[in-house]
Amino acid sequence: MVTKRDLTAMGQIMIMLLIGIIIASVVSFFWHNSMLQVAINYIGVLVFVGLTAYDTQKLKAIADQTRNDSALAARLSIVGSLILYLDFINLFLFILQTMNDRRR
Repeated sequence: MVTKRDLTAMGQIMIMLLIGIIIASVVSFFWHNSMLQVAINYIGVLVFVGLTAYDTQKLKAIADQTRNDSALAARLSIVGSLILYLDFINLFLFILQTMNDRRR
């Protein structure tokens, strides 16, 4: 919310990294390597922190654009809240998996 920098390029990179995490998770499911899982967890935390920042900036821009149309703003706010909810849930899950890996 406080950065003046445009995070659009970072958002595209984070989405590509998210696809990479999904592919690496499938590989990790068949190839049981604990170091790969630890790397996936740490990268997942960084990706979802970046996606949260990107989605927050995107929602701020949407709010500025829909200032005059309250019906459209209400619909888009529901979608935006679901996107942020998924970001927070996935971030929380990756943090939990990271903490679980530290205990082993």
